[in-house]
Amino acid sequence: MQHVLVTGGAGYIGSHTCKVLAQRGLTPVVLDNLVYGHREAVRWGPFQAGDIADAELVRRLVREYEIDALVHFAAYAYVGESVQQPDKYFDNNVVRSLKLLQAARESGVRHVVFSSTCAVYGLPATVPISEAQPPAPVNPYGETKLFVERALHWLGEAHGLRWMALRYFNAAGADPDGELGEEHDPETHLVPRVIQAALGEIPAVDIYGTDYPTPDGTAIRDYIHVCDLAAAHANALAYLVGGGDSQAVNLGTGAGVSVREVVRAVESIAGRPVPVRETVRRPGDPPVLVADASRAQRLLQWSARHSGLESILDTAWRWHVARAGARSKSDAGRALKHEGRP
Repeated sequence: MQHVLVTGGAGYIGSHTCKVLAQRGLTPVVLDNLVYGHREAVRWGPFQAGDIADAELVRRLVREYEIDALVHFAAYAYVGESVQQPDKYFDNNVVRSLKLLQAARESGVRHVVFSSTCAVYGLPATVPISEAQPPAPVNPYGETKLFVERALHWLGEAHGLRWMALRYFNAAGADPDGELGEEHDPETHLVPRVIQAALGEIPAVDIYGTDYPTPDGTAIRDYIHVCDLAAAHANALAYLVGGGDSQAVNLGTGAGVSVREVVRAVESIAGRPVPVRETVRRPGDPPVLVADASRAQRLLQWSARHSGLESILDTAWRWHVARAGARSKSDAGRALKHEGRP
Protein backbone atom coordinates (compact mmCIF):
# COMPACT_ATOMS: atom_id res chain seq x y z
CA MET A 1 0.00 0.00 0.00
CA GLN A 2 1.51 3.29 -1.13
CA HIS A 3 -1.42 5.61 -1.86
CA VAL A 4 -4.38 6.30 0.45
CA LEU A 5 -7.59 8.07 -0.63
CA VAL A 6 -8.45 10.76 1.94
CA THR A 7 -11.87 12.37 1.53
CA GLY A 8 -12.13 15.75 3.23
CA GLY A 9 -8.35 15.91 3.33
CA ALA A 10 -8.41 19.69 2.91
CA GLY A 11 -10.24 20.06 6.22
CA TYR A 12 -8.99 20.50 9.77
CA ILE A 13 -8.43 16.93 10.97
CA GLY A 14 -8.07 15.54 7.45
CA SER A 15 -5.14 17.79 6.56
CA HIS A 16 -3.31 16.97 9.80
CA THR A 17 -3.84 13.28 9.07
CA CYS A 18 -2.43 13.67 5.57
CA LYS A 19 0.75 15.09 7.07
CA VAL A 20 1.11 12.11 9.42
CA LEU A 21 0.44 9.62 6.60
CA ALA A 22 3.18 11.27 4.54
CA GLN A 23 5.57 11.11 7.49
CA ARG A 24 4.92 7.36 7.57
CA GLY A 25 5.83 6.85 3.94
CA LEU A 26 2.33 6.91 2.43
CA THR A 27 0.96 9.30 -0.19
CA PRO A 28 -2.46 10.78 0.63
CA VAL A 29 -4.64 11.41 -2.41
CA VAL A 30 -7.09 14.09 -1.32
CA LEU A 31 -10.66 14.25 -2.64
CA ASP A 32 -12.43 17.37 -1.36
CA ASN A 33 -15.16 19.66 -2.73
CA LEU A 34 -13.68 22.62 -0.77
CA VAL A 35 -17.06 23.62 0.68
CA TYR A 36 -15.35 23.79 4.09
CA GLY A 37 -11.81 22.68 3.26
CA HIS A 38 -8.87 24.84 2.23
CA ARG A 39 -6.83 24.14 -0.90
CA GLU A 40 -3.65 25.48 0.74
CA ALA A 41 -3.92 22.76 3.42
CA VAL A 42 -3.26 20.04 0.81
CA ARG A 43 0.54 19.75 0.75
CA TRP A 44 1.52 16.10 0.97
CA GLY A 45 0.05 14.47 -2.12
CA PRO A 46 -2.23 14.87 -5.13
CA PHE A 47 -5.42 16.89 -4.88
CA GLN A 48 -8.68 16.25 -6.71
CA ALA A 49 -11.58 18.68 -6.40
CA GLY A 50 -14.85 16.81 -6.56
CA ASP A 51 -17.80 15.16 -4.87
CA ILE A 52 -17.45 11.91 -2.98
CA ALA A 53 -20.72 10.77 -4.63
CA ASP A 54 -19.14 10.98 -8.09
CA ALA A 55 -18.69 7.25 -8.56
CA GLU A 56 -16.74 7.50 -11.81
CA LEU A 57 -14.32 9.98 -10.26
CA VAL A 58 -13.79 7.75 -7.23
CA ARG A 59 -13.21 4.72 -9.45
CA ARG A 60 -10.72 6.66 -11.58
CA LEU A 61 -8.72 7.77 -8.54
CA VAL A 62 -8.64 4.25 -7.12
CA ARG A 63 -7.45 2.83 -10.45
CA GLU A 64 -4.98 5.61 -11.24
CA TYR A 65 -3.23 5.49 -7.88
CA GLU A 66 -3.78 1.78 -7.16
CA ILE A 67 -5.53 2.64 -3.92
CA ASP A 68 -6.42 -0.07 -1.40
CA ALA A 69 -7.38 2.09 1.59
CA LEU A 70 -9.75 4.96 2.31
CA VAL A 71 -9.75 7.46 5.19
CA HIS A 72 -13.17 9.10 5.11
CA PHE A 73 -13.53 12.54 6.74
CA ALA A 74 -15.85 14.32 4.30
CA ALA A 75 -19.03 15.36 6.13
CA TYR A 76 -21.06 18.28 7.38
CA ALA A 77 -20.46 18.67 11.11
CA TYR A 78 -22.51 21.53 12.59
CA VAL A 79 -24.81 20.02 15.19
CA GLY A 80 -27.22 22.97 15.34
CA GLU A 81 -27.51 23.13 11.58
CA SER A 82 -28.21 19.40 11.46
CA VAL A 83 -31.22 19.92 13.74
CA GLN A 84 -32.55 22.65 11.48
CA GLN A 85 -31.73 20.91 8.19
CA PRO A 86 -31.69 17.14 8.77
CA ASP A 87 -32.35 16.41 5.09
CA LYS A 88 -29.14 18.24 4.14
CA TYR A 89 -27.16 16.14 6.62
CA PHE A 90 -28.63 12.79 5.63
CA ASP A 91 -28.06 13.55 1.97
CA ASN A 92 -24.43 14.62 2.44
CA ASN A 93 -23.25 12.44 5.31
CA VAL A 94 -25.22 9.26 4.55
CA VAL A 95 -26.32 9.10 0.92
CA ARG A 96 -23.04 10.44 -0.45
CA SER A 97 -21.01 8.25 1.89
CA LEU A 98 -22.86 5.15 0.71
CA LYS A 99 -22.15 6.05 -2.91
CA LEU A 100 -18.49 6.63 -2.06
CA LEU A 101 -18.19 3.32 -0.24
CA GLN A 102 -19.85 1.42 -3.06
CA ALA A 103 -17.61 2.90 -5.74
CA ALA A 104 -14.46 2.47 -3.65
CA ARG A 105 -15.25 -1.11 -2.64
CA GLU A 106 -16.16 -2.18 -6.16
CA SER A 107 -12.88 -0.68 -7.38
CA GLY A 108 -10.74 -2.65 -4.95
CA VAL A 109 -10.61 -0.68 -1.70
CA ARG A 110 -10.49 -3.15 1.19
CA HIS A 111 -9.75 -0.96 4.23
CA VAL A 112 -11.72 2.03 5.54
CA VAL A 113 -10.97 4.32 8.48
CA PHE A 114 -14.08 6.38 9.19
CA SER A 115 -14.19 9.71 10.98
CA SER A 116 -16.99 9.25 13.50
CA THR A 117 -17.88 11.13 16.68
CA CYS A 118 -18.82 10.87 20.33
CA ALA A 119 -22.15 12.41 19.26
CA VAL A 120 -23.30 8.86 18.50
CA TYR A 121 -23.65 8.32 22.27
CA GLY A 122 -26.08 11.18 22.84
CA LEU A 123 -26.67 11.85 26.54
CA PRO A 124 -24.34 9.37 28.28
CA ALA A 125 -25.64 7.16 31.05
CA THR A 126 -22.17 6.89 32.61
CA VAL A 127 -18.90 8.80 32.37
CA PRO A 128 -16.24 8.11 31.21
CA ILE A 129 -17.93 6.75 28.10
CA SER A 130 -16.78 3.38 26.82
CA GLU A 131 -17.65 1.70 23.53
CA ALA A 132 -19.89 -0.68 25.47
CA GLN A 133 -22.37 2.16 26.02
CA PRO A 134 -25.21 1.78 23.50
CA PRO A 135 -25.33 4.55 20.89
CA ALA A 136 -28.33 6.87 21.23
CA PRO A 137 -27.80 10.06 19.18
CA VAL A 138 -29.85 13.13 20.10
CA ASN A 139 -29.24 15.09 16.90
CA PRO A 140 -29.18 14.33 13.15
CA TYR A 141 -25.41 14.84 12.93
CA GLY A 142 -24.75 12.02 15.39
CA GLU A 143 -27.43 9.90 13.74
CA THR A 144 -25.79 10.24 10.32
CA LYS A 145 -22.43 9.17 11.67
CA LEU A 146 -23.96 6.16 13.39
CA PHE A 147 -25.79 5.25 10.18
CA VAL A 148 -22.49 5.08 8.29
CA GLU A 149 -20.94 3.00 11.07
CA ARG A 150 -23.79 0.50 10.72
CA ALA A 151 -23.44 0.49 6.95
CA LEU A 152 -19.74 -0.31 7.33
CA HIS A 153 -20.60 -3.21 9.62
CA TRP A 154 -22.92 -4.78 7.07
CA LEU A 155 -20.56 -4.08 4.18
CA GLY A 156 -17.97 -5.96 6.17
CA GLU A 157 -20.33 -8.86 6.76
CA ALA A 158 -21.37 -9.05 3.11
CA HIS A 159 -18.16 -8.20 1.29
CA GLY A 160 -15.27 -8.58 3.72
CA LEU A 161 -14.61 -4.84 3.93
CA ARG A 162 -12.33 -4.10 6.89
CA TRP A 163 -13.17 -0.90 8.75
CA MET A 164 -12.62 1.11 11.89
CA ALA A 165 -14.82 3.97 13.10
CA LEU A 166 -12.97 6.48 15.26
CA ARG A 167 -15.34 8.17 17.69
CA TYR A 168 -13.45 11.21 18.80
CA PHE A 169 -14.32 13.75 21.39
CA ASN A 170 -13.40 17.48 21.17
CA ALA A 171 -10.68 18.10 18.61
CA ALA A 172 -8.52 21.14 19.31
CA GLY A 173 -5.04 22.57 18.81
CA ALA A 174 -2.87 23.07 15.74
CA ASP A 175 0.18 21.66 14.02
CA PRO A 176 3.23 22.47 16.20
CA ASP A 177 5.19 23.36 13.04
CA GLY A 178 2.66 26.08 12.23
CA GLU A 179 1.75 24.61 8.85
CA LEU A 180 -1.87 23.76 9.70
CA GLY A 181 -4.56 24.85 12.11
CA GLU A 182 -8.26 25.21 12.77
CA GLU A 183 -10.13 27.58 10.47
CA HIS A 184 -13.87 27.07 10.11
CA ASP A 185 -16.48 29.41 8.72
CA PRO A 186 -18.57 29.73 10.77
CA GLU A 187 -16.39 28.87 13.75
CA THR A 188 -18.35 27.13 16.51
CA HIS A 189 -15.64 25.33 18.51
CA LEU A 190 -14.80 26.67 21.94
CA VAL A 191 -10.99 26.88 21.82
CA PRO A 192 -10.70 28.97 18.64
CA ARG A 193 -13.60 31.18 19.72
CA VAL A 194 -11.98 31.91 23.08
CA ILE A 195 -8.76 32.78 21.27
CA GLN A 196 -10.66 34.97 18.80
CA ALA A 197 -12.26 36.80 21.72
CA ALA A 198 -8.84 37.31 23.33
CA LEU A 199 -7.50 38.74 20.05
CA GLY A 200 -10.49 41.06 19.64
CA GLU A 201 -11.67 39.30 16.48
CA ILE A 202 -15.11 38.68 18.02
CA PRO A 203 -16.81 40.74 20.75
CA ALA A 204 -17.04 37.91 23.28
CA VAL A 205 -17.21 34.15 23.66
CA ASP A 206 -20.55 32.70 24.76
CA ILE A 207 -20.71 30.39 27.75
CA TYR A 208 -23.79 28.24 27.28
CA GLY A 209 -24.91 27.29 30.77
CA THR A 210 -23.39 28.17 34.13
CA ASP A 211 -25.63 25.98 36.28
CA TYR A 212 -24.39 22.49 35.38
CA PRO A 213 -23.65 20.05 38.22
CA THR A 214 -19.90 20.56 37.74
CA PRO A 215 -17.32 22.23 40.02
CA ASP A 216 -17.61 25.64 38.33
CA GLY A 217 -21.07 25.26 36.81
CA THR A 218 -19.90 25.07 33.18
CA ALA A 219 -19.86 22.06 30.88
CA ILE A 220 -16.87 19.72 30.90
CA ARG A 221 -15.42 18.24 27.71
CA ASP A 222 -12.55 15.94 26.75
CA TYR A 223 -10.22 17.98 24.51
CA ILE A 224 -7.83 16.03 22.31
CA HIS A 225 -5.03 17.49 20.25
CA VAL A 226 -5.59 17.27 16.51
CA CYS A 227 -2.12 15.77 16.06
CA ASP A 228 -3.05 12.92 18.38
CA LEU A 229 -6.20 12.36 16.32
CA ALA A 230 -4.16 12.33 13.13
CA ALA A 231 -1.77 9.74 14.55
CA ALA A 232 -4.73 7.58 15.60
CA HIS A 233 -6.05 7.50 12.02
CA ALA A 234 -2.67 6.37 10.72
CA ASN A 235 -2.43 3.75 13.48
CA ALA A 236 -5.95 2.52 12.70
CA LEU A 237 -5.06 2.08 9.05
CA ALA A 238 -1.96 0.08 9.95
CA TYR A 239 -4.05 -2.00 12.36
CA LEU A 240 -6.56 -2.92 9.66
CA VAL A 241 -3.93 -3.69 7.04
CA GLY A 242 -2.22 -5.88 9.62
CA GLY A 243 -5.39 -7.96 10.04
CA GLY A 244 -7.08 -6.21 12.97
CA ASP A 245 -10.80 -6.67 13.59
CA SER A 246 -13.33 -4.13 12.37
CA GLN A 247 -14.87 -2.09 15.18
CA ALA A 248 -15.57 1.35 16.66
CA VAL A 249 -13.01 2.97 18.94
CA ASN A 250 -13.12 6.06 21.17
CA LEU A 251 -10.41 8.70 20.95
CA GLY A 252 -9.98 10.97 23.95
CA THR A 253 -7.78 11.70 26.94
CA GLY A 254 -9.97 10.39 29.75
CA ALA A 255 -9.83 13.80 31.44
CA GLY A 256 -12.28 16.68 31.26
CA VAL A 257 -11.81 20.44 31.18
CA SER A 258 -14.55 22.98 31.88
CA VAL A 259 -15.43 25.97 29.73
CA ARG A 260 -14.24 28.37 32.42
CA GLU A 261 -10.94 26.49 32.70
CA VAL A 262 -10.36 26.95 28.97
CA VAL A 263 -11.14 30.67 29.26
CA ARG A 264 -8.75 31.11 32.21
CA ALA A 265 -5.97 29.21 30.45
CA VAL A 266 -6.28 31.39 27.33
CA GLU A 267 -6.25 34.51 29.52
CA SER A 268 -2.97 33.28 31.01
CA ILE A 269 -1.42 32.80 27.56
CA ALA A 270 -2.80 36.06 26.15
CA GLY A 271 -1.98 38.13 29.21
CA ARG A 272 -5.37 39.82 29.06
CA PRO A 273 -8.98 39.14 30.05
CA VAL A 274 -11.24 37.28 27.64
CA PRO A 275 -14.67 38.91 27.26
CA VAL A 276 -17.46 36.39 27.87
CA ARG A 277 -21.26 36.35 27.66
CA GLU A 278 -23.09 33.98 29.97
CA THR A 279 -26.28 32.56 28.52
CA VAL A 280 -28.63 29.60 28.94
CA ARG A 281 -27.78 26.00 28.22
CA ARG A 282 -28.17 24.66 24.72
CA PRO A 283 -30.74 21.86 24.41
CA GLY A 284 -29.15 18.41 24.50
CA ASP A 285 -25.77 19.50 25.89
CA PRO A 286 -24.65 16.98 28.55
CA PRO A 287 -22.88 18.32 31.63
CA VAL A 288 -19.85 16.06 31.11
CA LEU A 289 -18.43 14.23 28.09
CA VAL A 290 -15.23 12.31 28.78
CA ALA A 291 -13.89 9.30 26.88
CA ASP A 292 -12.74 5.92 28.04
CA ALA A 293 -10.04 5.44 25.37
CA SER A 294 -8.53 2.25 26.75
CA ARG A 295 -9.58 0.24 23.70
CA ALA A 296 -7.64 2.56 21.37
CA GLN A 297 -4.63 2.37 23.67
CA ARG A 298 -4.76 -1.41 23.64
CA LEU A 299 -5.55 -2.10 19.98
CA LEU A 300 -3.83 0.79 18.22
CA GLN A 301 -0.83 1.20 20.52
CA TRP A 302 -1.95 4.81 20.77
CA SER A 303 -2.10 7.43 23.50
CA ALA A 304 -2.96 11.13 23.63
CA ARG A 305 0.63 12.33 23.88
CA HIS A 306 0.07 16.01 23.03
CA SER A 307 -3.36 16.59 24.55
CA GLY A 308 -2.62 18.44 27.75
CA LEU A 309 -4.53 21.72 27.80
CA GLU A 310 -1.28 23.72 27.80
CA SER A 311 -0.05 22.01 24.62
CA ILE A 312 -3.41 22.36 22.89
CA LEU A 313 -3.72 26.06 23.66
CA ASP A 314 -0.07 26.87 22.95
CA THR A 315 -0.24 25.46 19.42
CA ALA A 316 -3.68 26.94 18.77
CA TRP A 317 -2.66 30.37 20.07
CA ARG A 318 0.46 30.50 17.90
CA TRP A 319 -1.56 29.46 14.83
CA HIS A 320 -4.26 32.08 15.33
CA VAL A 321 -1.79 34.86 16.14
CA ALA A 322 0.16 34.04 12.97
CA ARG A 323 -3.03 34.04 10.90
CA ALA A 324 -4.11 37.35 12.41
CA GLY A 325 -0.72 38.84 11.53
CA ALA A 326 -0.95 37.55 7.98
CA ARG A 327 -4.42 39.03 7.58
CA SER A 328 -3.23 42.40 8.91
CA LYS A 329 -0.40 42.49 6.39
CA SER A 330 -2.76 41.52 3.59
CA ASP A 331 -5.26 44.22 4.60
CA ALA A 332 -2.47 46.82 4.77
CA GLY A 333 -1.26 45.81 1.33
CA ARG A 334 -4.72 46.17 -0.15
CA ALA A 335 -5.13 49.58 1.48
CA LEU A 336 -1.85 50.82 0.03
CA LYS A 337 -2.82 49.52 -3.40
CA HIS A 338 -6.18 51.28 -3.14
CA GLU A 339 -4.36 54.53 -2.32
CA GLY A 340 -2.14 54.07 -5.36
CA ARG A 341 1.03 53.71 -3.26
CA PRO A 342 3.70 51.10 -4.11
